[in-house]
Amino acid sequence: MGGSVSCCISPGESPKIHRREVELEECPITTAEDVSEDTGTYLQHISDRELPDELAQEANPSDHPRASTLFLNKSQTDVREKRKSNYMNHMSPGLLTKKYSSCSTIYIDDSTVSQPNLKSTIKCVALAIYYHIKNRDSNRSLDIFDEKKHPLSREKVPEDYCVVDPEHKLIYRFIRTLFSSAQLTAECAIVTLVYLERLLTYAEMDICPSNWKRIVLGAILLASKVWDDQAVWNVDYCQILKDITVEDMNEMERHFLELLQFNINVPASVYAKYYFDLRSLADDNNLSFPLEPLSNKRAQKLEAISRLCEDKYKDLSKSAMRRSVSADNLVCIKNSKAVLS
Repeated sequence: MGGSVSCCISPGESPKIHRREVELEECPITTAEDVSEDTGTYLQHISDRELPDELAQEANPSDHPRASTLFLNKSQTDVREKRKSNYMNHMSPGLLTKKYSSCSTIYIDDSTVSQPNLKSTIKCVALAIYYHIKNRDSNRSLDIFDEKKHPLSREKVPEDYCVVDPEHKLIYRFIRTLFSSAQLTAECAIVTLVYLERLLTYAEMDICPSNWKRIVLGAILLASKVWDDQAVWNVDYCQILKDITVEDMNEMERHFLELLQFNINVPASVYAKYYFDLRSLADDNNLSFPLEPLSNKRAQKLEAISRLCEDKYKDLSKSAMRRSVSADNLVCIKNSKAVLS
């Protein structure tokens, strides 16, 4: 009785049918586009349901290669104002100092994504930090990065240290001193900027006049240990900055790692994105990378590299052709068998 099904039940006599209609209205309707012939109804992966990719890219630009870098966004306001001012004044800065190739001389840029120019890269990183400070949203900070509570030198910190924005030259000199003394590479400077923006995103803080030196120092300290084969110890930085203690360096490094949630991974795609965005920043601010005349030795080296790459591409194309020919043979065999049967 209870298990029998009747076709004469009135919809108004059973509350189960009404509840079923409500459930069907609340459930999304699966269309033919969502159904695959092989796998059936499409089920969204659990990682996509937990955190949409668009939100992840917007929140963590230092983790996702398709997200725009923070420093490039912050610099756009000043770049537009400069372009407008140059247009109104009929000025074209940088065109007279830029080198152009001619029939007798060819100028090339030796800075590449795998081997960036050290001086130009440090200038671009300092400029990115400058725009971070100048166009910051607020003054959110932490005590561990406050220069007055944790000074880097014995000199008295000025009263207006948290108000006056540092100039680009001052930031460049600070970074250049650390890099030249510790003998760090240009790649380390790019990773430093990645860690800096990751810290600002994860910790939801701003880089401002009161904390920029210690944030930059912590990012350089971490990048030198992760990226360079011969890592610089904390005590080495204490010899560069005479008045800072090893205990202070250790504490700052520990807080930096905790705020990064121990995420020190920098994918190659993210590194390349930061490199090319730094190049764009340099072009927007007339900060060109050095161009050197193409010498005979350099031309022979480039020719050798191009021949090597050409041989590799030929080998890849041959292997691809062999795979395609074998696939065609399989199709012919199948067709012949079908005809014979």
